Amino acid sequence: MAKEKIVLAYSGGLDTTVIIPWLKEHYNDAEIIAVCGDVGQGKETDGLEERALATGASKLYIENLTEEFIVDAIYPCIKANAVYEHKYLLGTSMARPIIAKRLVEIAKEEGAYAICHGATGKGNDQVRFELTVKALAPELQIIAPWRLDTWDMQSREDEMAYLEKHGIPFEMKADDSYSRDRNLWHLSHEGLELEDPANEPNFKHILQLGVSPEEAPDTPEYVTLDFEAGVPVAVNGEKLGPVEMLTLLNEIGGRNGVGITDICENRVVGMKSRGVYETPGGSIMYYAHRELEYLCLDKKTQSFNEIASNMFTELVYSGEWYTPLRESLSAYFDDANKTVTGSVKMKLYKGNIISAGATSPYSLYNESMASFTTGELYNHKDADGFINLFGLSMKVRAMMMQNVDKQ
Repeated sequence: MAKEKIVLAYSGGLDTTVIIPWLKEHYNDAEIIAVCGDVGQGKETDGLEERALATGASKLYIENLTEEFIVDAIYPCIKANAVYEHKYLLGTSMARPIIAKRLVEIAKEEGAYAICHGATGKGNDQVRFELTVKALAPELQIIAPWRLDTWDMQSREDEMAYLEKHGIPFEMKADDSYSRDRNLWHLSHEGLELEDPANEPNFKHILQLGVSPEEAPDTPEYVTLDFEAGVPVAVNGEKLGPVEMLTLLNEIGGRNGVGITDICENRVVGMKSRGVYETPGGSIMYYAHRELEYLCLDKKTQSFNEIASNMFTELVYSGEWYTPLRESLSAYFDDANKTVTGSVKMKLYKGNIISAGATSPYSLYNESMASFTTGELYNHKDADGFINLFGLSMKVRAMMMQNVDKQ
């Protein structure tokens, strides 16, 4: 009889290295099919196939999802100005549904009955992976070892001991065992001294995508970003593809200390967690997009965007990507961004992004109206009637209060 198949979301890190032999022990020597969704991890995918097969997987898929990640997840989030709790640019949140979607597709192709992930019972990723599976393939079972009674490892030390017992080598530096998630958009760091919010992050030790603001050059660097309908298309006048553009902006932002965030955020499961995020290129994209919106959107649309953005952000953070509401909000933001086209110039200096001018064929700024010098399109006397009507309800209420006080 053919063995039953389980598809594992595989990163090659400590957790998923342990999970392969653990699954074979506890699920009747099932065939474990490892899947790595490459969303820009870089060298982290080197040697993965050898490691996966050596620990008991029957095969490893390394799926290049980088451009899909940018176009199908990052760009919709830029259009929505989606920033969780005013700090976190959703680097992990945006990637998980893209990876989980491919896991589902491979599980169906392979005839697997279950998808397994290595997320803990405390984290957000368990929610993001599983909601995507439920939305796209409700017939598939989900195996989450960290939540099972048969999983008796509660620390990294326990996992290392398990691997040693099974003769599986794994190298991990004791002073660099941060929990990290890397993709082309960002790099997150959690654990060690960061678990105490009173500790200042040691950026010299932590940062990998760039330098701290103190170590950035003493001379500002200018960068210009062009957009078409809310999507970035060119850097400094050069049209680039999605992957090339983000890679370049990461380099530019990284060397100028841009995009470093230290946040104590509210997880989906209710607890707070502290992390440091590096998002150099993404921070430049978000800043430029917002500057262009200031120029191109009318007041009511811009005001409603704030409301819709907050709801959109919550959906993305909690893994509700494949839902009717998120898809409807994306459709709205696609429409609202039709005129967000133009060019934004920025000055990068020691961790700061400073606006240095913006232009757009759809600019709503009218110098004749806005200038302190009276133009032909605006008559100051028109303000009299406007203010009288705009303040009428306030005036009526004040008159009523005066009458009440006299009684």
